[in-house]
Amino acid sequence: MSDKSWLKLLQQQPAIAVIRAPTFQLGYEMATAVARGGMKTIEITWNSDRAADLIDVLRSDLPLCTIGTGTVLNMSQLQSALAAGAQFLFTPHTDLAIVQVATSAGVPIVPGALSPTEIITAWQAGASSVKVFPISAMGGPGYIKSLQGPLGHIPLIPTGGVTLENARAFLEAGAITVGLAGDLFPPDSILAGDWQAIAERAQKLIERIKNIDGDREAPWPKSLPPKL
Repeated sequence: MSDKSWLKLLQQQPAIAVIRAPTFQLGYEMATAVARGGMKTIEITWNSDRAADLIDVLRSDLPLCTIGTGTVLNMSQLQSALAAGAQFLFTPHTDLAIVQVATSAGVPIVPGALSPTEIITAWQAGASSVKVFPISAMGGPGYIKSLQGPLGHIPLIPTGGVTLENARAFLEAGAITVGLAGDLFPPDSILAGDWQAIAERAQKLIERIKNIDGDREAPWPKSLPPKL
């Protein structure tokens, strides 16, 4: 998938469901629930149980969804994730070698960064977009908005503190999309196996952020300068 196709996908589906599951079956139920709720971009963290198998099964069972992985920490995990068929990759940090290998493989890579220096480093290394993590530590949507002046050309994806309540504010502040984890999956719903409740939360999220492009400070796709 090219960077252009990746950004178009994020613009069309400006929310990513992030799933970290202790068992394969739980991960499967979580993914299919949010898919029923209308979410089409799903990240299975690599430290989930049988992540490779789960990605493979979900790609088959959810053909309308884009299934990727996250929490990729090293080159060995990257190679395994690529072999598993992950359609995009997130890392919590910026590893230049990982970015290079993923880019060469033609798979969108979204390294984690926090400061302006880290964000620019990730982008210039070839990142398809940059994960701003953990956004809660930086005060939320205001931090994304403050980055738009000097770094508005870089597509940012805040995670680690995004909720149904503030997701739209992040998008309006300039994020290309947002990643949600815990807030999509309340512990009581997981414990009860109430997958319909989770599907409804996903649907509620989609409703809250629909038609967002008209309200964004800088609608996507933007004119992106060449990377170094």
